[in-house]
Amino acid sequence: MSGSQPSQKHRPEVGTAQHVTPGHIEIDGVRLKLSHPYEAAGQWIGQQEVLMQLLACWISVDDSDLPLTPRLIGSPGVGKTQLAIAAAKAQGRPLYIYQCTADTRPEDLLITPVLSQGGEIAYHASPLVTAMITGGICILDEGNRMNEKSWASLAPLLDGRRYVESIVAGITIHAEKEFRATVTMNQDESTFEIPDYIMSRLQPTLSVGFPSKQDEMSILQYHLPFAQPEMLAMTVEFLQHSHELKLDFSPRDGINLLRFAIKRMMQDKNHPISADEAWQEALEKCLGEEAVDLESLAQRRKRTLGGDAVPLGLADLFFDPDDPLHPDREDDEDDDL
Repeated sequence: MSGSQPSQKHRPEVGTAQHVTPGHIEIDGVRLKLSHPYEAAGQWIGQQEVLMQLLACWISVDDSDLPLTPRLIGSPGVGKTQLAIAAAKAQGRPLYIYQCTADTRPEDLLITPVLSQGGEIAYHASPLVTAMITGGICILDEGNRMNEKSWASLAPLLDGRRYVESIVAGITIHAEKEFRATVTMNQDESTFEIPDYIMSRLQPTLSVGFPSKQDEMSILQYHLPFAQPEMLAMTVEFLQHSHELKLDFSPRDGINLLRFAIKRMMQDKNHPISADEAWQEALEKCLGEEAVDLESLAQRRKRTLGGDAVPLGLADLFFDPDDPLHPDREDDEDDDL
């Protein structure tokens, strides 16, 4: 964690900020406990263009120029968070990750009061606020699962003001000049509609797609270097076929499938099951029975999304299609007449 003192230029306009002990800082007389940075290694494989686009968003070309806060969109499991982690590692600055949820409150995003062992109130800075103070990088993971009230508390941070106000602690915190952020967003139904005034601050939109066949193989080999080549090949072929059919199975699904299959094969060395049997079992248990037949699954998804829907008329709201009283019903011709 960076222990540098926030620069005078970016301190709160009222009061002073100084470190008291390692892992703590005092702002306007309020002592904050800082969050720990994310330390795990991160490597991004393939799709170098979107990585360069993300890094470009964080460049400042002039003292008066502000960094952008892009949003990374894509299906669950394609590596949006891993992309942001790799970009932060390339910057060589402390990284903090905040996992957004549907019940995230403004105080969760900023400063949370906690009852200490001595019975006093202690204030804990969130990963986001810690990144602001230390000049680090923050990833707001799955941001569109968060409600509007929480987003509203970040509005001044995401524009030229670059500060947040904690009602709980009663202080204003300005972001260090080196502070950077990005937001990941999943494209699924279990999300909130983000208001336009926030979306206009989260620019640009960077799309993370499914990897190519070679990149997908490299990703699986990176995470599972102990996997058998034939099992890797089966998984990559399955994933690539699912991508062609516009299904949502991702590299993460492939990694979980392989991990379970390998564990099942190693479970009993006296009676090992075959690679094909273990892979098929893992496919069904990890991704569901419907994943066994991708073609049928794709057709069902297409019908569910309205691909084969027949336009309905006003009469269809009141009559079943086979109802004799349906005004648009076409009776079969009687061949005996």
